[in-house]
Amino acid sequence: MTDVTDHDHHDASAENPPPREGLSGSDTAEEQKKQKKERRAEQKESEEQHTAGEAPESDAPGKASSADTDTDTDGGADGNGSGDGHARVAGGAESGVPADHKGVPKGIRTDDPRTDDPRTDDPRTGPRPESEYSGAWDDGLIARRVSETDPPARETVVEPRVSSSVSQPVMPLAYDGPLRSRLDALRELVGLSRTRLDSRTLAEAGRVLDEAAARRTLSGQHTVVAIAGATGSGKSQLFNALAGVAISETGVRRPTTAMPIACSWSDGAGTLIDRLGIPGRLRRRPLQSAEAEAQLRGLVLVDLPDHDSAAVQHREQVDRVLALVDAVIWVVDPEKYADAVLHERYLRPMAGHAEVMFVVLNQVDRLPGEAADQVLDDLRRLLDEDGIALGEYGEPGATVLALSALTGDGIGELREALGQFVGERGAAARRISADLDAAAWQLRPVYATGRRAGLSERARDEFSDRLADAVGATAAGQAAERVWLRNANRACGTPWLRLWRWCQDRRESSTGRFAVSEQPDEEATARQRVEQAVRTVAERASAGLPAPWALAVREAAVRGAQGLPEALDQLATRAGTPSGRPPRPGWWPVAVLAQASMTVLQIVGGLWLVAQIVGVMAPNLGVPVLLMSVGIVGGPGVEWSCRLAARGPARRYGLEAERRLREAAAGCGRARVLDPVAAELLRYREVREQYGRVTGARAVVG
Repeated sequence: MTDVTDHDHHDASAENPPPREGLSGSDTAEEQKKQKKERRAEQKESEEQHTAGEAPESDAPGKASSADTDTDTDGGADGNGSGDGHARVAGGAESGVPADHKGVPKGIRTDDPRTDDPRTDDPRTGPRPESEYSGAWDDGLIARRVSETDPPARETVVEPRVSSSVSQPVMPLAYDGPLRSRLDALRELVGLSRTRLDSRTLAEAGRVLDEAAARRTLSGQHTVVAIAGATGSGKSQLFNALAGVAISETGVRRPTTAMPIACSWSDGAGTLIDRLGIPGRLRRRPLQSAEAEAQLRGLVLVDLPDHDSAAVQHREQVDRVLALVDAVIWVVDPEKYADAVLHERYLRPMAGHAEVMFVVLNQVDRLPGEAADQVLDDLRRLLDEDGIALGEYGEPGATVLALSALTGDGIGELREALGQFVGERGAAARRISADLDAAAWQLRPVYATGRRAGLSERARDEFSDRLADAVGATAAGQAAERVWLRNANRACGTPWLRLWRWCQDRRESSTGRFAVSEQPDEEATARQRVEQAVRTVAERASAGLPAPWALAVREAAVRGAQGLPEALDQLATRAGTPSGRPPRPGWWPVAVLAQASMTVLQIVGGLWLVAQIVGVMAPNLGVPVLLMSVGIVGGPGVEWSCRLAARGPARRYGLEAERRLREAAAGCGRARVLDPVAAELLRYREVREQYGRVTGARAVVG
C-alpha cells in the first residue's frame, strides 16, 4: 500500500486543479497559475510565521493550513483539530478504521522515520523550525489523536503541532523524614561493612541507594506504572484500552511487544522516561479528553515485553524496567494465572511491594457464568500463598481486579483505581521503601542471627588465667615466697647452721648434680596453653555472630596470637624475677640482733668455762654453763620464731609477684588479642544498630 501524506494531497491539488466551467482554455490556465501563486504565497507566509516562533494563521479556528488541505477538501476540519496543540491521525480503534495485521491503525506508519521522530525534516519544505518542538512537547512525546470524521481509506503521518501552553516547572520527589532516616542508615551501614562484606552481598543495597538518589531528583508529580505479563495475556491490549487509542502493537504473533513503549498523560515526564531508556520514537500520548486528563494526570504508563518471552533480550528489558518503575500492573489470563515462572520469579520475590502492585485478571469474557469469580478467588489464594498482602477491607496491599480489555468490561474500575493511586503521589516513595525492606531482609543473615553475641567478663578472666598459667604465674609466686623465706632463714639463723648449710651447698655443687624437675606427661607446654587459650576466647567471642563477623573476630584473634608466647616469656623474665633482694620487715634487725646476742652468750660461756678449766679463773661452773645454755637454746629459738614470723610476709611477697606476672600476662593478651576482638565486636554492634534503623526497629537481637 502506498502511503499518502497531507503534503502529497496538497501538492496534487495545487499542481492539477479541476477545470472551472465558463472559462476558456487560456483563462483557465491563467486562473490556475494565479491560484498556484496565491497558495504558494500563503504557504511561504505560514512558514515565516513558524520561523518567527508564532502560531500560523492556519492554526486559528476556521482556517486550514497547507498540511490540513486534504482534511478540508475531503470532509471538513475536525472540531477538535484547531487550537488544541495535538496532531490528528486517521484510523484507530475508536474511529472504526480497521487495523492491519499487526494491530496498528491504518493511519499510523510504523516504518516511516517521520513517525518515530517528530524532528525529521520534510523532504520538500526543508528543515522544520525549532518552534514546532518547543512548549509543552519538549519531552519528546509524540501526540496521537483519533478523528471520527476522517475517511477510513486515508493514511496520515503523525506529526506534532505547536502547543500554546507553557511547561510547568517539574517538582522533584520529596521523601518524608522516616524514609530519609532509613536511607541514611543504609548508607552508613554499607560504609561500615565494606571492609567486612564482599561487594556482591552489598550490591543490592548499593543499587537501592543509587536508585533512591536518582528518583529523588526527578519529578514527584508523575507516577511511572509498568504493565507486565506473559505471552498472550493481553497486556498490550489493556495498554491501548487505557490510552484510548491503539499505541502498542497487538497480534497473535509471539512475541509481539519487543521494546517498552511509554505513554504519558501530562507534560514534564521526559526525564523519567529517559531514566527507563525508552527512546523518543517509542513515546506516545493517549487520546486527549478532559475527563481522562483530569483522572490520570501524572500517569506514565509503560508497556513491557513478555516476561516469559523466548527472546532473552526481552526478559532482560522486563527485569531492567521493573527495577526502575514506581508501580506494576501484572496482567494474567485464565490459562496462565498460576504459571510457576510468574509466581516464583516475580510475584513471590516482590511480595513486599504489594502496595505498589496491581494484579489484573484479563480476558474474563472468555469465562462462562461464575467461572470468572472462581478463577479470581483462586488467584487471590495463590497471591496469599506468595505472601502478597491484598488491599481488601481498607488494608494496604495489592489491588486485584477482573476485566476484559477486549470488551471494555472493568476498564473503568481499573482507571478509577489508577487515578486514585496516581493522585496520592506516594507510589515512588512506597516503592523505594519496599526496595529498602527487601534489601534489609536480604542483608539480615549477615547482621542478625537472633542470638546474643559478645565477650563476657567471665570469658575475659578465664583467658587471663590461662595466659597466667602458661607463663607460670603461680609457680613464680611460690618461688618468690621460698626466696623470701630463705633470705629470712639466712639472716636470722644461727651461725653454726649457716656454716653447715654452706658446707652442704659446696658439697652438692662439687658433685656436678643438679635437681631436675620432671613435668607430668599430660601437662601441655606453655606455647600449647597459649594457643588453646586464644582459640577458646575466639570461639566464645564469635558465638552467636553472623558468619562474616564471626570470621572477622577469629581472624583478629589469630593475628594477635602471633608472637604472643615469646612476648609472655619476656614478661615472665622481667616481672617474675624480683630485682635485688626481697624487702625486709621492720622486725628483721631485732631478730638479727637477738641471734647475735645468743651467739655472744655461747661464746662468752664457752670462754669462761675454758678459763676455769685452765685455772685462770676460779672454778664456778654455774654461770658459764648457764650462759652457754641460753645461747645454745636461744639461737634455734630465735630462728624458729623468725621463721614463723616470716611466713606471712613471704606469702604476701609471693602473691605480689604472682599478681604482677598475672597482670603483665593479662595486659599482653589484652593488647594483642582481646582489644582487636573487642574492636570487631564494637564494629558489629554499630552496624547492628544501623541495621535496626534501616528496618525501622529500635533494637535487633543478635
